[in-house]
Amino acid sequence: MEKDTVCRLCSSCCPITVDVVDGKLISAQRKSFLDKDKRLVCPKLKAAPDIVSSPTRLTVPLVRDSATGDFCETSWEEALRLVAQKFNYHKKHSGAESVAWLRGMAADWGAPWDYPNRLMNLFGSPNTIGNGSICFVARDMAHCYVYGSMAFPEAKNSRCIIVWGKNDVNTALGAAEAIFFAKEQGAKLIVIDPVETTLAKKADIWLRIRPGHDGLLAMAMINEIIEKELYDKDFVNAYTTGFERLKEVSANYSADKVANQIWLTPRQIREVAHLYATIKPASIIDGNGLDMHRHVFDTTRAVAFLRPLTGNLDTSGGDVLPQPIPVKDMQLRDRLPEGALPITSAFPLFNTFSPTWGNQVQGCIVDAILEEKPYPLKMVVVQSGNPVVTMADSKRTRAAFDKVDSLVVIDMFMTETARMADVVLPAASCFEKTQLNRASIRNNPIILQNEVIPPVGQSWPDWKITFALARELGFSNEFPWQTAEEAIDYQLEPTGVDVQSIRNQHNAVRLEELQYEKYLQQPFNTPTGKVEFYSERLAQAGLAAVPFEEGKIENPISFFDQADEYPLLGISGSRDIHFTNSQYRTVPTLLEKSSKGKVDIHPRDAALLGILSGDVVEITTPKGSIEMEAKLSTVVRQGSVRIAWGWGEYSKSCNLNTLTEDDARGPVTGTSTSRSFMCRIKKV
Repeated sequence: MEKDTVCRLCSSCCPITVDVVDGKLISAQRKSFLDKDKRLVCPKLKAAPDIVSSPTRLTVPLVRDSATGDFCETSWEEALRLVAQKFNYHKKHSGAESVAWLRGMAADWGAPWDYPNRLMNLFGSPNTIGNGSICFVARDMAHCYVYGSMAFPEAKNSRCIIVWGKNDVNTALGAAEAIFFAKEQGAKLIVIDPVETTLAKKADIWLRIRPGHDGLLAMAMINEIIEKELYDKDFVNAYTTGFERLKEVSANYSADKVANQIWLTPRQIREVAHLYATIKPASIIDGNGLDMHRHVFDTTRAVAFLRPLTGNLDTSGGDVLPQPIPVKDMQLRDRLPEGALPITSAFPLFNTFSPTWGNQVQGCIVDAILEEKPYPLKMVVVQSGNPVVTMADSKRTRAAFDKVDSLVVIDMFMTETARMADVVLPAASCFEKTQLNRASIRNNPIILQNEVIPPVGQSWPDWKITFALARELGFSNEFPWQTAEEAIDYQLEPTGVDVQSIRNQHNAVRLEELQYEKYLQQPFNTPTGKVEFYSERLAQAGLAAVPFEEGKIENPISFFDQADEYPLLGISGSRDIHFTNSQYRTVPTLLEKSSKGKVDIHPRDAALLGILSGDVVEITTPKGSIEMEAKLSTVVRQGSVRIAWGWGEYSKSCNLNTLTEDDARGPVTGTSTSRSFMCRIKKV
């Protein structure tokens, strides 16, 4: 039987059709606007039946035996009773705030983010923490501070596309198809990336920028567009504020001044600025390449300025502002005790820029455990995350999770983090649960993710785990729903639609037609109602009102001041499309077709170091060392190496985050530079 749902094996949330026989997933195919012969194939989705039925799936709750240290199978009733006891014990002895809930990305950022926030707010702890300081949410905040919400590129209809720090061929196949479609229709493709990605090879122009220095390029492009009067004067005059200050600041970043510093030529910068400003409509697809650097907030603000400056904001084929769904805010923040201070209190603007994103500086979990700043954490619930592998400075992160008194993990598989837990709760896959994804909450249309097969073994959907734990903690009145559908209907009440009506319309409902140039009828969602090139909010907080307004940018590359000892520039990557972050590396059909963990070394560097392709090499930074197989490749510039990410779950010796640091964080979003760092390599 064919059924429609949404895939959540990665963050792309692709609509799919699955084939189910006798309650088992047989196959899954991604939907696309392209003919079948032109569609890109996702290996994860192709292997979905293997992932779902993997013999390494967690299918029963596990509790650690205090006497032997081994895990023992138990019932859900006993496991949840024990978790609730730990919640209440730490609340009694150390305060409710001593308990934290840490979210990864695997279970989606929609209602499954709202539910634990609701539980924790009722419990009295402000410490529901996400990973947004190093992924997406920091960029979201930057967009919001410029024009009130995050803009989405409409690449399919663009005539000029800039892909900035992203490789959708490995991360979001629907977006990649839109790029390729537009290029076939004659669109110019510009790729900005230090690595020669698949998209870079297909680009009309590829800028091999110095890692972490994207803000300089954005400011230089702004300067060129303003100086050559290529900006949209009508839009700037009517709908923006702070243009003159931006003009003044950008004068410090002319193409001639910054080109050499960012490994480009003035001509390259001017050409890209001219093309983007003059070919309409144009869109910018920015990605994780801008994240994981301390300057991500100001860098992304500068990139965001390019859209309104050139008249490409909220236009067809440009970058479109969302039309949010009027759902209920389920998080119950008003139930938190007055004055409750989150462990992320050093980043108040980031904590409060959105009514629902909440606290996202995950490194504060480690600080609060090891250094007890701003106060000690005693218990952590990790939901769909693997922090001892995926968080920066893995040695320090592991030390924190070794020290914490109580650790509960909710996951599909026995991860490195789960092996350290007191209680492990088995989660259902995306095919085994019904939910609203965050993309559906943020923007039209509403697309439903349907349960298409029953949960494997005794695994439970995330919503059910959260609801049951909440009731165990005494919050039955606030968690009255017995099904996901009931909770979704409650959240959707303001829309006038419910789960059944969505299913009746093939799982997708658009509340209103797609609109462009919405600013003609309504102001931007900023304090001034305009696009803000100058932010008074940031100025009052003692932060840069215009990005990089001091006329210089601090080098964001980790350990740059130790380059004599660590002479090579390490780049975190590449994302292997067979996996998502550290997930699915126990699935044989995916492992067999993957490239395994390798480090790309330029042939000239390899010759100087006496390294041949296939040699095992040791990569070292001041934080530690790992070992990987060398691959000679020109995808990286001489003097740089690209180190495969996410393999720490497969082998501790390959954990890239053994090399990264979380010592210095950006003042706005708490982001550390874990994407680019100085290192040294030698043959083992």
